Amino acid sequence: MNPLDATKSGFLVCIAICMFIYTFIYLKNTLSEESNEQKFTTDTTECGFYPDELCSALFVGKSVASQIGNFCQNTYQPETLSCVQTSCNCSVVLKSLHFITRPLSEEEGNFSLAYIITIHKELQMFVKLLRAIYMPQNIYCIHVDEKSPKDYKAAVQNIVNCFENIFISSKKESVVYAGFSRLQADINCMRDLVHSKVQWNYVINLCGQDYPIKTNKDIIQYIKSKWNGKNMTPGVVQPLHMKHRTRVSYREYVHSGKSYVYPTKNIKAKPPYNLTIYFGSAYYILTKEFVEFTLTDARAKELLEWSRDTYSPDEHYWVTLNRLNDAPGATPNAAWEGNIRAVKWKDQEGTTHKGCKGHYIRDICVYGLGDLQWIIESPHLFANKFESATYPLVMDCLERRYRLKVLQQAEVPIEDHWRFQENNYFNMKLNV
Repeated sequence: MNPLDATKSGFLVCIAICMFIYTFIYLKNTLSEESNEQKFTTDTTECGFYPDELCSALFVGKSVASQIGNFCQNTYQPETLSCVQTSCNCSVVLKSLHFITRPLSEEEGNFSLAYIITIHKELQMFVKLLRAIYMPQNIYCIHVDEKSPKDYKAAVQNIVNCFENIFISSKKESVVYAGFSRLQADINCMRDLVHSKVQWNYVINLCGQDYPIKTNKDIIQYIKSKWNGKNMTPGVVQPLHMKHRTRVSYREYVHSGKSYVYPTKNIKAKPPYNLTIYFGSAYYILTKEFVEFTLTDARAKELLEWSRDTYSPDEHYWVTLNRLNDAPGATPNAAWEGNIRAVKWKDQEGTTHKGCKGHYIRDICVYGLGDLQWIIESPHLFANKFESATYPLVMDCLERRYRLKVLQQAEVPIEDHWRFQENNYFNMKLNV
């Protein structure tokens, strides 16, 4: 190498090092509101008050934040949830897992929600979801997949045992993706919920990879202001390209750890009562009166039987019944209205979103660090899909921000164990 080339190479290396140092200084300076903050410890010098400062940058879409996030996440140790894998005294469970133990406002105390949560894996993610949506005035039915490992079921049971308003569904299903068993799991919980002593107003169904964007208070106010007494079942008349789902019979296959749905050559009979079949979301927000209707009405019962051998019946059952004029809380003329779940679908890339910053599974985005701004700016109540084991910082950022927002709205004195940490270094507006 001649002296000129050597000089050029040294100059380029110098520029690269300077740019790297400048990047960290830039992030730190843009996140800090106060000039005389506490001195960083040796372990957090590069990542600032980690993860709060980095989360703040991710939530406002700082272009360099994702790159630094991936760098910092390599050495990141996510919170270890105590009392999850091991049995603990219930008072320890409540405090160590930061469950909120009192209604946070009079409005919330007078408006109870019921939740159906279907789970089969990722215990830590389930606990994060549960403690986010938990309020003592609500009620929660947990459906644990019959195929789940014994230690997983036992761990869920240990947590549930500490709460009077959380229970495992009395009847469990071996759930198959897109099969009737998924719909049956919800109905099993509904049968249990209608006999509950808690006088709940609406029921919301979730899966274990969902997480709330809006607080309990936000959800109640959204229901009251936009849907008071009405059901939310986003969907439209079944499109032509979806008619194969109900035209032929489908069967569930469960054997040797494999499960799937497959079509047969048998042509199905027409829907009972000449019902118009709709297609929509499997996720809903329903009044208690509508739930009672679905469990007792002759049309609902026969539609349920007819749906047993269809593909993904939970995507037509609820919306079809909610379009009946005489169903309680029906919305016969509704379409995709109802901001229930924010999802980044692969086929909507470039229209409703600018791509998945994590990775796709079944054409649904598993959120990465670069998706955080899109999530919190969404008008939806919940978001899907999350994997806390794959992207732990995504969940920690969301959890910390969400709990701060919940406590900011509280109209009662805040108990110490409701906070995730004694001090926070977030630099953001929480009213998004």
